[in-house]
Amino acid sequence: MKQTTRPKFRFARTQATLAAALTLAAMLLTAPMQPSAQAKGKKPEDRGYVIVTDYVKADGKTDVADALQDLIDRNPNRTLFFPDGTYCVSRPILTPADPKKSVSLVLANFACIQAIGEWPAHEAVIRLGGKDPFNTIYVPGSNYSLSGGIIDGSNMADGVSIDSGRETRVSGVSIKRAVVGLHVKHGANSGSSDADIMDVNITGCGTEQSVGLLVEGFDNTFTNMRIADVNTGVWLKSAGNSLRNIHPLYIYRDTQKYETSCGFRIDFGSNWLYYCYSDQMGTGFHLGKGARVHMTDCYCYWYRGAGCPFQTAIECEGPFAGIATGFQADFHKDCGTVTLLKGEPGGSGRLLYPIRGKRKLATGDVSREYIREP
Repeated sequence: MKQTTRPKFRFARTQATLAAALTLAAMLLTAPMQPSAQAKGKKPEDRGYVIVTDYVKADGKTDVADALQDLIDRNPNRTLFFPDGTYCVSRPILTPADPKKSVSLVLANFACIQAIGEWPAHEAVIRLGGKDPFNTIYVPGSNYSLSGGIIDGSNMADGVSIDSGRETRVSGVSIKRAVVGLHVKHGANSGSSDADIMDVNITGCGTEQSVGLLVEGFDNTFTNMRIADVNTGVWLKSAGNSLRNIHPLYIYRDTQKYETSCGFRIDFGSNWLYYCYSDQMGTGFHLGKGARVHMTDCYCYWYRGAGCPFQTAIECEGPFAGIATGFQADFHKDCGTVTLLKGEPGGSGRLLYPIRGKRKLATGDVSREYIREP
């Protein structure tokens, strides 16, 4: 019996149909998501969020401070999304702390809010909770936030400040060219600000006045932060804070001063540090009188020794009152004056299992008074 070719035709047609279907699916999956005409026409209250470029320009030229502030004030309890582009502002942008008025700011990866003009001293580009102060964790809207994108201080402004409220969250933000990168002010809850900061990178303005992280409010958490081009990496003026994987780096400039540089300056109280790493700062950790700092697997490293008059890992104002477990200091071989622990003897603190190499320590080092090893 002669074979028919009909099955082959059906099979070929099925293959073509399948190929076309797969091609269409791939096009749908890989095509950029564009809002429909109906979605574009929706108001924020119907859409559920605000696209900032529907109202302001992101051209890197136009001052949009007034328009942006008005947009925040007119959209309580909304998420404002900033598409890629540069949003120039000549004054600080304030978000409300009042839960009934609060907003969350979400920036695309390449969206930048940049300070321009004559900037007011000691003011941040973004002031979270900068208006309508409030203190609650019970009312929906207390958990406002800033996430993503770039905040550019243009070497004259602070980056971000947390002025009021509780449960404030900052994540995934790159803060650049800031006098003070991130400033957590005295908190609304009897001094407690209860903020959570994570995955934030900060570059300062490369001067002796530049500080990466300044904390005056109590009871905050800071996780995964890299800080560079500042004179002081982290300055804690409060207690009850938890810091994990924080890495400040000193960069040599004519406008910097190595002798005053410090990775972590902790004024008082109990604070907890886990794998916090001071890189090339003159002093790694400076502890105020009686500061009860709990340091676990913390580290000091110096990549350069020439021109360094000293390298000090821990410096105390008075006796050491903290506990440092597994602390490691890698001094540079070209620096002649190295100190593991500078301060006074007779304190209640302990250095447990430190890793310090075989360097001869400077006169005045009191680390032997505090070391406890098996």
